Amino acid sequence: MKDYIEDRAIELATYIINNNATVRDAAKKYSVSKSTVHKDIVERLPRINVSLALAVRAILDENKSERHIRGGQATKMKYLAEKNAG
Repeated sequence: MKDYIEDRAIELATYIINNNATVRDAAKKYSVSKSTVHKDIVERLPRINVSLALAVRAILDENKSERHIRGGQATKMKYLAEKNAG
């Protein structure tokens, strides 16, 4: 594997762990696609650093279990903003 891809996978994982970030947050921060972040974290990282992969996997699993709540909050904020504007 190319060194820069390994470095990117480690950097993405570290960012997600340090900021409790989502895949979408990491993709935006590093200007890559969500698919790239997911592939780096789920497929490449376990071959590079198993303990880091397990730590980031725990955060991604937590984010996945909370995503329906985030979606509801985003919708609520959208309608509140529209109500206050109109």
